[in-house]
Amino acid sequence: MGNLRSRITSWATRRYVKRVQKKGLDLSQLTLLPDGVLMPLRRDVLDPVPELGRMRAEEPVAKLPVPFGLNVWLVTGHAEAKAVLGDAKTFSNDFANLAGMTGTTEENPGGLGFADPPVHTRLRRLLTPEFTMRRLSRLKPGIEEIVSQRLDAIAATDGPADLVEEFALPIPSLVICELLGVPYEDRDEFQHLAVQRFDLFGGAGASLGAISESLEYLLKVVRQQRENPGDGLIGMIIKEHGDEIDDRELAGLADGVLTGGFETTASMLSLGALVLLRDREALKRVHDDDGAVHGFVEELLRYLTVVQVAFPRFPREDVEIGGVTIGQGDMVLVSLSGVNRDDELGRSLEIFDGTRPPSQHLAFGYGVHRCVGAELARMELRAAYPALVRRFPSMRLAVPVEDLEFRKTSIVYGVEKLPVLVD
Repeated sequence: MGNLRSRITSWATRRYVKRVQKKGLDLSQLTLLPDGVLMPLRRDVLDPVPELGRMRAEEPVAKLPVPFGLNVWLVTGHAEAKAVLGDAKTFSNDFANLAGMTGTTEENPGGLGFADPPVHTRLRRLLTPEFTMRRLSRLKPGIEEIVSQRLDAIAATDGPADLVEEFALPIPSLVICELLGVPYEDRDEFQHLAVQRFDLFGGAGASLGAISESLEYLLKVVRQQRENPGDGLIGMIIKEHGDEIDDRELAGLADGVLTGGFETTASMLSLGALVLLRDREALKRVHDDDGAVHGFVEELLRYLTVVQVAFPRFPREDVEIGGVTIGQGDMVLVSLSGVNRDDELGRSLEIFDGTRPPSQHLAFGYGVHRCVGAELARMELRAAYPALVRRFPSMRLAVPVEDLEFRKTSIVYGVEKLPVLVD
């Protein structure tokens, strides 16, 4: 759901600016939001900034210093996060809450993340069968072939290879093509749109244009598969639930799968590779022991938590969480990166330990809005990391870590480029 969150951020920023401008404030004097507001999105390389840990220890439910009278709360404690994320009756995800704060219903980004039951229940019911392990197992050979092809491309690179461009981005985009049932001859163009929409290297205009193009493309695929349903997700939903969903709604669901399964997995693949490059013992365990991969991936998910903040929640009534009363209609943000380092989950969680037993981390969220594609992401990670280190056991960074460029204040954390040397 990475790009949907990016779209939310872009939308919220524009609406926030318009609201402030209506109040007659001079935005030229407000070049940055207060540090306390941006702090949950900042990191020191792979680690959340220390201020987030101090907030969790001292005030796991805290009001953020948002200007202009907006009430925004940040939750950093594990128990408190589960209380918010797990209570869909008290806390609403409906986009209308944000629209009410800004006085407009324009530019609804759509998707499961901004829908409450029963709408959310109906849409998720259509998707869930396609993400069971039984259904996903058909993708395993294709995932392994995609990974192998990307490793061949890295081996053929003259000089340093960028693991972001050659490994982390193509794998999930091509897997999503396989899942959705995108025709093989269209995959190069579809991958291009998938990469461009997340604006990793381009401008906002290119990203928004790619979103529109991908929706129109998926609408065309849906219409084609109404006539001749394929074996991918789009075709299967048409076969089993075709009368329950119209073309545009199905294209939107397919786009949600793209947005949810691409950027987040790409960030995990690149940052996880960086962990392996910095931790030779972990690299050796993944290289030597098939049984170590499961625990390694779960610890990576907890430690990296690339989706740093969950979709915003809005209480339908005054509610007490962690001894703090949150008002009806206030915005509640859950810091997943903060929650996943809560001592409630274990000891020494500020460090990566690939031998740590799997914990009850919230990297995929919690409750009815937990990521529907969690098992697909795990399949990709478990296939990609061992293949990478076994093909290139001596790979090493081509530049010092301090020269790498990371996203400064992004809801989905990531590294822009990861140049490596391989033998």
